[in-house]
Amino acid sequence: MTYRPATPDQLLAISVNAGIAEIASHPRFAAAEPDMVEAIAEGIGALAAGEWAPLNRIGDTQGARLENGVVRLPEGFAEAYAAYVEQGWNAISGPLEAGGQGLPYTLAVNVLENLGTANMAFSLLPMLTVAAIEALEKYGTEAQKALYLPRLVSGAWPGTMNLTEPQAGSDVGALRTTATPAGDGTYRIAGQKIFITWGEHELAENIVHLVLARLPDAPAGSRGISLFLVSKYRVNPDGTLGPKNDLRAVSLEHKLGIHASPTCVMAYGDNGECVGELVGRENQGLATMFTMMNSARINVGGQGLQLAERATQQALAYARERVQSARAGSPDKTPVAIVEHPDVRRMLLRMKALTEGARALLYYTTGQVDRATLGDTAAQSRADLLVPLIKAWGTDIGMEVTSLNIQVHGGMGFIEETGAAQLYRDARIPPIYEGTNGIQAADLVTRKLGLEGGAAFVALMRDIAADAGDSPALAELARSCGQIGEWMLHDASLDDRLAGSVPFCTMCAVATAGWQLRRQLRAVEGGEAPGIAAAKRVTVKLFLERIVPEALGLAASAKAGAELLYSLDAEQLAG
Repeated sequence: MTYRPATPDQLLAISVNAGIAEIASHPRFAAAEPDMVEAIAEGIGALAAGEWAPLNRIGDTQGARLENGVVRLPEGFAEAYAAYVEQGWNAISGPLEAGGQGLPYTLAVNVLENLGTANMAFSLLPMLTVAAIEALEKYGTEAQKALYLPRLVSGAWPGTMNLTEPQAGSDVGALRTTATPAGDGTYRIAGQKIFITWGEHELAENIVHLVLARLPDAPAGSRGISLFLVSKYRVNPDGTLGPKNDLRAVSLEHKLGIHASPTCVMAYGDNGECVGELVGRENQGLATMFTMMNSARINVGGQGLQLAERATQQALAYARERVQSARAGSPDKTPVAIVEHPDVRRMLLRMKALTEGARALLYYTTGQVDRATLGDTAAQSRADLLVPLIKAWGTDIGMEVTSLNIQVHGGMGFIEETGAAQLYRDARIPPIYEGTNGIQAADLVTRKLGLEGGAAFVALMRDIAADAGDSPALAELARSCGQIGEWMLHDASLDDRLAGSVPFCTMCAVATAGWQLRRQLRAVEGGEAPGIAAAKRVTVKLFLERIVPEALGLAASAKAGAELLYSLDAEQLAG
């Protein structure tokens, strides 16, 4: 399957949308100089293309398997992960005191973008570790940080998130896993978790699980949840590994896609001896876990981009090679490559524009996260506002672009051997996990719209409208988003807000992505990224003239309200 790192467009997005030069002007991130940024993007691109991408197909066809309690991966995965760790890629944004490089989060996301484009299922392993580091750095005790952070930061010990249970999916407050104080400062964890990504494997000597559980007499619902660190092996004070903890992978899920990522059912405390440590305060586990979830949601949005990038590259390669029919209206009846046919060209340019728009939005979001890390409260509010946009729209783009890739391939796209089907199958999970896209849209209209009394959202849309320049459709879209947001905040019922949340979320994401693409275009016109300048002019024009007006057409759905949705009762709806 064709793959080459999209380094020029990544560097443009890091420069323009993240604003890496401004971030690097702060002493904390001073090492993020242009040469360093370029070296990181090129270096991780080389590792991804050379060692991770060749495993993508074998990972899909062979997948992870459970044998006598041990999860096995196909040949080559252990070596590829070892190379990733040895070269220091996991440590890019890790804290200096734990052996990390202390570089901006933006650059850590670039590492994951390259790895995920090469091999999305495999990239879930380091993605969750990055999230675990953030939670432990913020809420862990000094002893926990000293013992676990250096090994998580290096990647020697990867991390996981354990939220979901059979009866507690999106409703995390319904979980039943228990944590009983042992009298020595530790707890005994007992329960079962499902959908645990990379919950068990042999690619590393240890795994650090972060597990939500309920203390005795804890308040009901989400107010009574605490977070615990549960190591696969018990860890001695000097960091050496002791006996295996009382936990195991019960089974692996048989999934539509991401076959190389072991999705485990995990059992804790079969024998009553699963040792865990409290992370953060009692009954504050959900807030603590949200530190991980926000990072994961941004990176899942990035997965939509990754799959779209890979699909676009594959479609372009196939369209240039596949010869089929003469071009309509041409006096020359010689068959041409399908890239010459108007509808194929339409699909290819749409794929390219959507992919680049998702990348612009992703790095704009990471740039705001980095500014928030430096103490910018306005950037924190904007980052919080952008998280549901990149997660929901980014993963929707992954679905659309991988579907278009199959369409470009025609009947061959439906055949597994081409690899187009794998990308489409893999793309179906990002809109679901880390909070479904419906939950992201609900988060936008119930929580994020009200940030700073609504001022954060108003400021974003005003910035877009003011900077729309010669794109009246973009300015109109920003104003429409602002008007709908005002209605949702002050006049709409909760049901009406939720009924319109998904189209509204799409509108806001397209507006922000279009704005960020316009910023890229200005940079290109000023001489930046000359190698992709000609293509960038066309893809931005297509996004602003075709994709932005489509988003404007969603306004009616965003304001339609919930009444029609409930005009049939459940029995009538089913009958």
